Amino acid sequence: MHLDEMHRIIAEKFSPDPECGVHLEVLVSQKNRDKSTYDGIDWGGERIAEEVLKTVEDMERDGTRKVARFSVVGYSLGGLLARYVLGVLLTRKFFDNVQPVNFTAFATPHFGLPRSVSFRSSLFSRLGPYFLSRTGEHFYGADQWSGTGRPLLEVMSEKDHVFFQALSLFPHVNIYANAVNDNTVPFITAAIEAADPFQSHDTNGIQIRISDKYAPLIESYEVPSSPPPPPPKPRVLSLSYFRRLKPKRPWLPPALQFRFPGNILFALLMPVLLPLLIGVIAFRLGLDARASRARIKHLEQDPSSGSSLIKILHSIEKGVDDAVADILDPPQLTSETQSSISESESDVQGRVSRTPATASPPILTETQHRIIASMNSLPQLQKHFAFIHPVMNSHAVIVSRDAKRFEGHRKGEGVLRHWADRFEL
Repeated sequence: MHLDEMHRIIAEKFSPDPECGVHLEVLVSQKNRDKSTYDGIDWGGERIAEEVLKTVEDMERDGTRKVARFSVVGYSLGGLLARYVLGVLLTRKFFDNVQPVNFTAFATPHFGLPRSVSFRSSLFSRLGPYFLSRTGEHFYGADQWSGTGRPLLEVMSEKDHVFFQALSLFPHVNIYANAVNDNTVPFITAAIEAADPFQSHDTNGIQIRISDKYAPLIESYEVPSSPPPPPPKPRVLSLSYFRRLKPKRPWLPPALQFRFPGNILFALLMPVLLPLLIGVIAFRLGLDARASRARIKHLEQDPSSGSSLIKILHSIEKGVDDAVADILDPPQLTSETQSSISESESDVQGRVSRTPATASPPILTETQHRIIASMNSLPQLQKHFAFIHPVMNSHAVIVSRDAKRFEGHRKGEGVLRHWADRFEL
């Protein structure tokens, strides 16, 4: 459902043409729906890779069709799953016979979910790895996926690993990020940037040239050297004063935006409904996370999963580590030395980079800085920033995620058509 509009637009753009001889086959993966999304980027990616390989095998079985070119697109978590899938396909030698063409990610947390100096961010970073199971651990870098204890997102960005090498094969690598109003995946991680120029100043102070054809899409932007002067304050209790109190964007999702008198009744019931809603959500997430961990345990113990990329890479790294340890044969460390080394490693992992207090300060770890530097070294990487305003949360709007139920989601259609126009068949 989330990619229905994307599917519709790309299918319209490349409708079957018998004279062309080339047909675009669209596979909308169904392997990671609902609760399966909690099982982590790795196991989710393994499922999709198997689905892709089986689909290609079924298509080519009768000998009338041949898969010659391959493109992949992912939205949100799907962008990370897509990058993992490429690593699996590379190890399966899929690209020996199939030419990689387009890789696209929409609103994807490429280096995870960054922390900021706020209670909400601190709460989510602590509870996320628990309530979102393995996926939450990957989002917040709380996992030790590698055999050497590194998190998965760092491994996926390293140039000597199959994930980065597979992505490098694609001549067209495009990422789309929401410049403003994305409360789910912030601009800096979706755009793979260390700073957010759109949050440094007032939005109205940014010079934005918007394409005439695709209104929501920023073609270029320029941040002024100094913030614009604040507008004059209106006279108290004047008409302008009350207009200024009106929020610039909705503060409730569309499903909860009731008309009078329903909005008044809803506001009065909020002190009772809000704690109840939070309790129900926490209970449901807890159950889903527990079920996810049970599935992961079963997958890790299943003998048939021995060929998964997870276990292959772990065994390779463990073998390398053991060989190095045998060669060096380091002396036994005293407890004092071990304590010193542990503190040093903790200091490196916990070191953060903070922006000035005048900006909205994300907190980036050294690992996240390394991911940013490595990903931006891709010469074919192109970035596109969508300016969708005013909306409560532009994360769903950028792909028109549920345009049938919410009319406001149609604002993202221009972004999707921009992507389709640049798609190389």
